[in-house]
This record gives sequence, structure tokens and C-alpha cells, in this order.
Amino acid sequence: MSPGPSTHASAPQRALAQQIVEAARLLERRGLICLTSGNLSARRGDEWLITPSGVAADRLDPEMIVPITASGQAVGAWQPSSEWPLHRDLYAARAEIGAVVHTHPPCATALACLRRDIPPFHYMIARFGGDSVRCADYACFGSAALSAKVLSALAGRSACLMANHGMLVVGRDLDDALAQSLELEVLCEQYWRACTLGAPVLLSADDMAEVHARFARYGQPLAER
Repeated sequence: MSPGPSTHASAPQRALAQQIVEAARLLERRGLICLTSGNLSARRGDEWLITPSGVAADRLDPEMIVPITASGQAVGAWQPSSEWPLHRDLYAARAEIGAVVHTHPPCATALACLRRDIPPFHYMIARFGGDSVRCADYACFGSAALSAKVLSALAGRSACLMANHGMLVVGRDLDDALAQSLELEVLCEQYWRACTLGAPVLLSADDMAEVHARFARYGQPLAER
């Protein structure tokens, strides 16, 4: 993708770019991003913004965040992440997605390299929409095949592992996707540790159905926030 002509960013666009930078730096501090691995994006209307290609999280600046137009044109001087087609395809397929976080954290990536789904060893697996976190089949980064495999693994879910690659989380906004990413890596570490002691005892379908029902009522009503 070749960058399009430079434009002056609006105030909301600048604020979203700053939010992306802060999220990337937090993920780097928490060990979910190492140097240039991983990418983040967030949607604003018909357009969306994504981290640039080949820039370490601790070197990011809001001016480096790349706007992508509704027609798929990058704007400005910076090249978008090599994974930009995956982000584009996720936004096109699921209108409810407001942000995408893709990282290569140690525990999630280790499980992804084993090509393992994460079963319901803990009730918090329900946070991601189902009774498991699936592992998408392998395809080369930046490819149409990868988009298809990730979309399949994300059916009814907000997160998946990516075989021999890492993890991907989608959220209603960047804060939601960021929080889910941190939660998923914690669960991956817990599952990994449990597996070193034996086969974890899994929750039943009835157990998970109860959790899903309780999660539907979890949190504070909007009027009370």
C-alpha cells in the first residue's frame, strides 16, 4: 500500500491517534509487545487508524499513526502495519468492531505455536464470547488467507490465537480491546501453568451457560455510571 496525500488531522483523529500510542506503550510495558511485533487500530466512522510498519512501540508518536480511508487508502507519509489487510477485513466483516489489537505475547504465542484452543479451564474464558478461545489455522502474515482463517476462529468470539503467530482481540473500542488483550494473556499463562501439573479440570457446558448468563448482567447500568 502506498501512502496517499497528507492531510491535516482533525481534533478527534489526533485524540484517537494519541490513544493508540498510549495503548501500544502500555502493552509494551506489560510485555505483550516486543519492539516492532504487534499492531493496533481503532475505527472512527468510515475511517480507521493503525500503527505504522516497523516502528517500536516506545518510539511511536501520534503523527506516525496511519489513517486509512473508507476506500482503503493510507494517508500521510508513514506506511501502515503489514497486517493492515487483516484489520481492514475485520472491520468490513463485523460492524460492531471498534478496535483491533494484535500482539505476540509470550504465553499466548507459546500456546499458538502448539496450535491449541484454550478450553473452559476457567470461567473467565466466557469473557471472549464462547466456551473456548479458538486457535486460527496458520497462514502467512498480511495474506487474504490469514484474514479468512482469523474471521473463522473469531465467529461468535472477540479473541483468538493465531497458529505459530500470536493473539488477536477485537473490542467495541480501544479500551475494551486493550483490557481483553491483557486478560487473555493472563489466562494463557494460567492455562500453561495448570498444564504443567496435569490436565486441567474443565467446566461443563452447563457451568459455562451459567457464567454467560451472569456476564449478561455484569457491571453497572449506564444510568449509574
